[in-house]
Amino acid sequence: MLYYLIKRLLIMIPTLFGIMTLTFLVTQFVPGGPVDHALSALDAESARSGTEGGAVSGGWNYSGRQGIDPQQLAQLTALYGFDKPWWERYVTMLGNYLRFDLGESYFLNESVWELIQDRMGVSVALGVWTFVLTYLVSVPLGVAKAVRAGSRFDLVTSILILVGYAVPGFVLGVLLIVLFGGGSFWDLFPLRGLTSSNWDELGPLDKVLDYLWHITLPVTASVVSTFALKTLLTKNTFLEEIRSQYVLTARAKGLAERKVLWKHVFRNALIPLVTGFPATFIAAFFTGSLLIETLFSLEGLGLLSYEAINNRDYPVVLGSLYLLTLIGLFTKLLGDIAYVLVDPRIKFDAQETS
Repeated sequence: MLYYLIKRLLIMIPTLFGIMTLTFLVTQFVPGGPVDHALSALDAESARSGTEGGAVSGGWNYSGRQGIDPQQLAQLTALYGFDKPWWERYVTMLGNYLRFDLGESYFLNESVWELIQDRMGVSVALGVWTFVLTYLVSVPLGVAKAVRAGSRFDLVTSILILVGYAVPGFVLGVLLIVLFGGGSFWDLFPLRGLTSSNWDELGPLDKVLDYLWHITLPVTASVVSTFALKTLLTKNTFLEEIRSQYVLTARAKGLAERKVLWKHVFRNALIPLVTGFPATFIAAFFTGSLLIETLFSLEGLGLLSYEAINNRDYPVVLGSLYLLTLIGLFTKLLGDIAYVLVDPRIKFDAQETS
């Protein structure tokens, strides 16, 4: 196992290196970089002010159709580091990332680390609730469907979860807003933020209730579409185990059905579910979070990344990708480790012997 872990850790290095290299090349050579974006912003601001020349905000001397002063254009290019050759910018980026220095945002003038930390709370909140509710609902429901396979209960629940799977999270979010967020029907839940403006003035119990009040609609929109896969995986895994020879033997020995189900079948059927914990836990943070965060005005990582791409804020784009790639690689490794912990018979470094 130790040999396998070392090998996987070494493989992560070229994988991370390749992802960052490809993304860097795309961001550096795609048309419309941060300099062009800044000039477009100056052009729009000049048009709004109705001036063909003169200073706009920030002290830039912008002359409408004639563009920006060449000296200031050189300063703007140097500000974003594009006065240096691409390979030098690339080496600098890799050196900074080895020190976990993600740089500073071009347009927000904040450390990328600080931006990610500020927005992480929203994504973690949505992710944790989605992860917990998915397993709390899907595993018992999958077991019940396996025990009652072919019954009306199995048919009705299959239709319901597949309908939920077919409806995108943002569509469900819009429906929830219309129904319960002050749309055309009831005004029961807030539509902005995770807490109220008077959060600091509330007591402990009121803070919990206020938080749950705010999180209900976005979590519902995020979690419903995730039930189907885990429920059907649980059902199929349990059905396969229930039909195994050892279950027939246990029943022949006179063991109670409940004991057979929860002591023998449940332990073996949990292997694919438990080993999927790390990937499901991480995916819950980021899958579909952009549209949910936008719908409910939540400033999370999804919205941050989307705004960074639109603004050509490359430090935020690359820094977020670097961090998420590391998390993804280690998540895959944790999934393999979970296999061994759940079933010690698995040997990744086993070799065939003649």
